[in-house]
Amino acid sequence: MTSPIKSPKKLIEVALPLDDINAACAHEKMPGIGPHPRGIHLWWARRPLAAARAVLFAQLVNDPSYQRELGYGVNKQEAERKREQLFDIIRDLVKWENTNNEEVLNRARVAIWESWRETCHLNRNHPEAAELFNPEKLPAFHDPFAGGGAIPLEAQRLGLESYASDLNPVAVMINKAMIEIPPKFAGQPPMGPIPEGEKQQKMHEDWSGAKGLAEDVRRYGHWMREEAFKRIGHLYPKVEITPEMVAERSDLKQYEGEELTVIAWLWARTVKSPNPAFSHVDVPLASSFVLSSKKGKEAYVEPVVESDEYRFEIKVGKPPVAAKLGTKAARGANFTCLLTGAPISGLHIKSEGEAGRLGARLMAVVVEGKRGRVYLSPTQDAEAVAKSAQPEWKPETSLPNDPRNFWTIPYGLKTYGDLFTARQLVALTTFSDLVQEAHKKAIADAKAVSLPDDGQGLAQGGAGSTAYGEAVSVYLTFCVDRCADFNNSLTGWRQGNEKIMYLFARQSIPMAWDFGEANIMENVVGGFITNLEYQVKCLLKLGTSAAKGNALQLDAATQDISKFKVISTDPPYYDNIGYADLSDFFYVWMRRSLRNIYPSLFGTMAVPKAEELVATPYRHGSKEKAENFFMDGMTRAIHNLAIQSHPCFPVAIYYAFKQSETKEGSTTSTGWVTFLEAVIQAGFSIDGTWPMRSEQTHRMIGMGTNALASSIVLVCRKRLITAETISRRGFQRQLREEMPEALETMIGGITGQAPIAPVDLAQAAIGPGMAIYSKYEAVLNQDGSKMSVHDALVLINRAITEFLSPDSGNFDADTQFCASWFDQYAWSAGPFGEADTLARAKGTSEAGLKEAGVIESGSGKVRLFKWGEYQSEWDPTTDKRTPVWEACHQMIRRLQNHGESAAGELLAKMPEKGEVIRQLSYHLYTLCERKKWAEEARAYNELIGSWHAIVAASHETGHTGEQVGFDL
Repeated sequence: MTSPIKSPKKLIEVALPLDDINAACAHEKMPGIGPHPRGIHLWWARRPLAAARAVLFAQLVNDPSYQRELGYGVNKQEAERKREQLFDIIRDLVKWENTNNEEVLNRARVAIWESWRETCHLNRNHPEAAELFNPEKLPAFHDPFAGGGAIPLEAQRLGLESYASDLNPVAVMINKAMIEIPPKFAGQPPMGPIPEGEKQQKMHEDWSGAKGLAEDVRRYGHWMREEAFKRIGHLYPKVEITPEMVAERSDLKQYEGEELTVIAWLWARTVKSPNPAFSHVDVPLASSFVLSSKKGKEAYVEPVVESDEYRFEIKVGKPPVAAKLGTKAARGANFTCLLTGAPISGLHIKSEGEAGRLGARLMAVVVEGKRGRVYLSPTQDAEAVAKSAQPEWKPETSLPNDPRNFWTIPYGLKTYGDLFTARQLVALTTFSDLVQEAHKKAIADAKAVSLPDDGQGLAQGGAGSTAYGEAVSVYLTFCVDRCADFNNSLTGWRQGNEKIMYLFARQSIPMAWDFGEANIMENVVGGFITNLEYQVKCLLKLGTSAAKGNALQLDAATQDISKFKVISTDPPYYDNIGYADLSDFFYVWMRRSLRNIYPSLFGTMAVPKAEELVATPYRHGSKEKAENFFMDGMTRAIHNLAIQSHPCFPVAIYYAFKQSETKEGSTTSTGWVTFLEAVIQAGFSIDGTWPMRSEQTHRMIGMGTNALASSIVLVCRKRLITAETISRRGFQRQLREEMPEALETMIGGITGQAPIAPVDLAQAAIGPGMAIYSKYEAVLNQDGSKMSVHDALVLINRAITEFLSPDSGNFDADTQFCASWFDQYAWSAGPFGEADTLARAKGTSEAGLKEAGVIESGSGKVRLFKWGEYQSEWDPTTDKRTPVWEACHQMIRRLQNHGESAAGELLAKMPEKGEVIRQLSYHLYTLCERKKWAEEARAYNELIGSWHAIVAASHETGHTGEQVGFDL
């Protein structure tokens, strides 16, 4: 009989400093943090690097408790001390400013190596030790749903050889650009032509890591722009400020005689007027005429109607109300005719679009002034220049018939080429052609400086001049893709900060009625050089890891790359995002430039879609068929991971929780249940579910919505082949026995870790519940049928509710009354008789509740006091009747009015109530979230979110001898 593998429990299976990780994730999503690796190329719903890095580290390091389990004599306190040291590494590791901090990364790498060598030592006598346990080489990493590449990049950063695979060729190229190409040319100095006007860098310049490659991308990008201007610069003329223009607008006097650079042209789509008398006129569909809403710099378009004609004039000053509405009449495609006021229905617009009569009229020209934007009235010449563009090529790939995410088809924009103006098509095709010219030039320049050439390209594994020239062209292609995101006819104009918006602000292609056309030739938002310089800065954020990277196009259900590798992955989310359909927008441009370099990747006209694991009803014919397709495919893919993954490491699987519904007191969704079913049927047991938040702090609780973490990380181990079945009653008994301790740990009642916020508890608590459910071959109902995941989740959520309920036995009678009354009436008044009956049932009285100071009673009505109504000078040490309800709301009042230190001072006076105050907050948050009481939910969530700091402040007062929720 083969001896079992000794697999120490990993940190991620025991505990995480979740608050620190989530805070870092939220910070990483904030605007203004600067260049980020994601800026190399757009992808949808990427995980934050902080989350990926923390999860991987916690997957790789042994939890110190394993030494106790093996009888090594390490006591509980010593294990917790060592765990806290690992937490400290994570806290430093996830900080944005430490992304490429080698000192911090090396501390993490050392810990990973120590854990790996411990594991190898434990299994040194195992028959497969030579294959599985090499103490001189870390196991490799694999992500079979690599997508935007965040997880493979972080595995590489932590020192593991990284494999990334995906079915989507755009995703494969992103991963090649992030993990495969940079290590090939690490330390290579640049050799491209230095842009005119710049100085030659010193020969001893630091070209470590990808710096040289990034500099060459920048140099060849500047060369491309100069070449493009020679060919199509006439389509992007400057605007001369003439005396006639000054006569009409005195604010232009300072520019008279000057030629100003155009930043953007602002257009409105047009259709034929629905009024028969004016059916020969193309009237505008403008959602707004406001150009700038900046205080002191307001500007707007004023339409001037003359008989059956109209023109647009620019006005400076505060816009009238009518300007804010444009010609829009209501939501959706509903407008009014500028000439007659007749309604323009959505059906009329669609029929015009179907007939090919959807046009565009120039509303304004935006130029660069001395102190900001200057808006000019459109001219016939400016419009004529734009319409003189004659594209020689356009993408003919059809848009998908997916009405949920693609909204242009009913209006006649049916192919990807239809999404661009003629001038935009000319520009993008010109730059695409120049990528191929830059590719050849880079190879020639590399050979000229004696970079060895093996004649092999990137697809053949080359690393010489040929491969280097191809590498440069990959990033230049990505720059063209970025330009396409900003240069299409669906980009809006932001009135507040006066710049072009990019198309993919969300995971769809919506219709736009008025749009901005950027000047791609200038250093402006949407311009080629602007995008190039930003992309180069993002490329430098990849780091200097020497670990190899490999990106491959493979189907997750059939790939064999995962064998004996560490696996962390972010699969498709049921039906939330149509990656393949969306990525065709970039594929059509990428293919034009790169199909000769990667012929197998770009052999099809569009991204492969048949095997994509997304539950899209329009593709499969019905919702039921789409769900079955997703379930079957995901089960096969995850089963593939279960049988191949390295036996010493848990598999981490991310799931983005969306489409939340509240039923039977629990939060669930079709996608979530289906996904858990797939994981369990694939042969995994689920040992943990960690909520990873990637939204900014102010968005953590939606207004009246189910506020959930952006993603859940499932920690999975292969289920034992000896797993037995258990009865429904036995499952419920285990929930009652094991869930309270798990919940105590999560809310911070046992260990010193910061409590999980109420907004995340419902998801985190599923982990220990599902661990019980999924370790069995099946949980059997009374009739012998297998219990479904949905039914198991109902029982798990019920156990969570019972633990947090004020009726659980941990709370005084006054608090039990208040909680029940709050559930029914919130802060509103209710009948006295009803309150009296409830009070008696809970073992208290109306008089006692008044004495406690938690209710107002009179005129036959009873009402709970809200936290803001409690006494400001309240002292629990002198209060003769202090229910937990009163203490909790006094804590909220103190926190909101005076901050964490003041709340800590108050807690120090009643340390014995710390645990129950916190438990009540969790219960009340859950209740408010279910009832969509956003303000109340936020207050309870903030109390728990600040709990760690409040406890620390309470200890500083000198009251350190008693338990306050948990020991620090």
